[in-house]
Amino acid sequence: MPAPQDVAAFAAARERVLGRIAEACGRAGRDPAGITLVAVSKTVPAERLVAAVAAGLTTLGENRVQEGESKAALVAGATWHLIGPLQSNKAKRALVTFAVIESVDSVELAERLDRLAAKVRPNALVPILLQVNVDRDPAKAGLDPDDLERGLERLDGCLRLDVRGLMTVGRLVDDPEAARSTFVALRRLSDRVRLRWSGLGPDLSMGMSDDYPIAIEEGGTIVRVGRALFGDRPHP
Repeated sequence: MPAPQDVAAFAAARERVLGRIAEACGRAGRDPAGITLVAVSKTVPAERLVAAVAAGLTTLGENRVQEGESKAALVAGATWHLIGPLQSNKAKRALVTFAVIESVDSVELAERLDRLAAKVRPNALVPILLQVNVDRDPAKAGLDPDDLERGLERLDGCLRLDVRGLMTVGRLVDDPEAARSTFVALRRLSDRVRLRWSGLGPDLSMGMSDDYPIAIEEGGTIVRVGRALFGDRPHP
């Protein structure tokens, strides 16, 4: 059983983040119930995650397939999102562990997941998001916006995937306001693509600990928050 003080600390952190989500939704005229909070649990030990789940942080996001696999076996009651890069040779393992794969960064990877899903998850569609590098930043992963629009016909053939929307990584800037243009660009791209392709859902996964309120103001439906919930962590 998790220590009561650990559960209480995570519950307080969760309430602070939910409060900021509610404030951002108020500014944008949105319903906070439409926002999914993904607690980014990379490098957080499984025993701390047990306490986090007990505190209500039940949607956890991992960057690496192997780390997610090891924790999923130890942490009951969580729904797992893959939010980091997925190598094609780990696609099958990802389908086994993660309920949602947010980081599908190429049409080829989507097609591979679609093929594997027939055997790994034959009785349900696989929820994914397409990661788009809307800033065209060479240091970031993701589909180029033009490649996404050119690949729509191929994506339409991925009948085992539920393409719920788009994901992006905001700019690493000192002033969170400077990330707003990235979020605006993703929303506009989503609107444009959905006019052409009915298979794309409306979800927008964007915003992290520093800038998630701005992402919500610009239409984000999924925010990926780590440091504000778990504190600072080492970066390997």
